[in-house]
Amino acid sequence: MALAPDEIERYARHLVLAEVGGPGQARLKAARVLVIGAGGLGAPLIQYLAAAGIGTIGIVDDDTVSLSNLQRQVIHGTPDLGRPKVESAAEAVARLNPHVEVVPHPFRITPDNAVDLIAGYDLVADGSDNFATRYAVSDACFHARRPLVTAALGRFDGTLTTIRAHETGPDGKPNPTYRCLFPNPPPPGSVPACAEAGVLGALAGVMGSLMAMEVIRAVAAFGEPLVGRLLMVDARSMRFETLSYGWDPDNPLSGASAE
Repeated sequence: MALAPDEIERYARHLVLAEVGGPGQARLKAARVLVIGAGGLGAPLIQYLAAAGIGTIGIVDDDTVSLSNLQRQVIHGTPDLGRPKVESAAEAVARLNPHVEVVPHPFRITPDNAVDLIAGYDLVADGSDNFATRYAVSDACFHARRPLVTAALGRFDGTLTTIRAHETGPDGKPNPTYRCLFPNPPPPGSVPACAEAGVLGALAGVMGSLMAMEVIRAVAAFGEPLVGRLLMVDARSMRFETLSYGWDPDNPLSGASAE
């Protein structure tokens, strides 16, 4: 996919990177990425994907902008209060990069609509804030055979991993699913919501930017993805650690007894 003259100037710092270059930037332009959530994680993620030149960004979010969002959801501003987040985010992308197409999906993703929606994209980045959505998205990505970059926020901590459960690893074994890492969601009420527990705003920026890095590396095809590795970030001590995990033969999606 050819780049226009102004795109060559816009992406000049990518084009001089040997690991990206013209072919990588063309892959970014041709890519269709679905972002789940235009909130704390989705806000920086969408901005950096748009700046990088991802050609089509789908945004799934059924919420509107509220004042308490603005401490961390930096794609929205005070004039956007009360507006649908997909609308506010789309306008922000248009200001940032007119070469990027935004496809708004102003509804909640569920097990009933997830597979059909995800099948229209090359890769999914999940920044949702609830377990029901995370499991619906991860299961749907497996069935639609799409890579998934997924992150989560705590009060002062965050996690990030990449799921490519439809593929096998270098050892010939299936790559792990999200359910290999987290077999079941925690009991309802055991993990307090952001409104109850709080969250450090800048941490959302760090984790959302790391999500964008994973997506860009996957699309441009360079580096080593976080497949089978969970990146854990502790903002209180500024510590980054990585936990390895593998395929669980008892997982219900690709396990030994799965149909």
